[in-house]
Amino acid sequence: MKDIEVEELKERLDKEEQFVFLDVREVYEYEEDNLGAKNIPLAQLPNKLSEIEMHKDDEIIVHCRSGARSGNAKQFLESKGFTKVRNVIGGILAYRELEEE
Repeated sequence: MKDIEVEELKERLDKEEQFVFLDVREVYEYEEDNLGAKNIPLAQLPNKLSEIEMHKDDEIIVHCRSGARSGNAKQFLESKGFTKVRNVIGGILAYRELEEE
């Protein structure tokens, strides 16, 4: 699936649209600043697949700090049969910049 720009993500969050929202940053990063996503650090993702297994065919939007770790998470999830995974381009940094405009 096509990745998602922060503008679209913000619009969908503002409208409270339903999708699986995953934050793959480390716990300390998540505690400092988060968008309300479920936090599963990238390194723990292989061991925590059971927590999101029921969402294999649902849209999953993954983000991290800048988009790199979430890009890796997207590839990993797709390799495990998840069909609608989207990476947030630019991550939370780009999202916060958008909010400041």
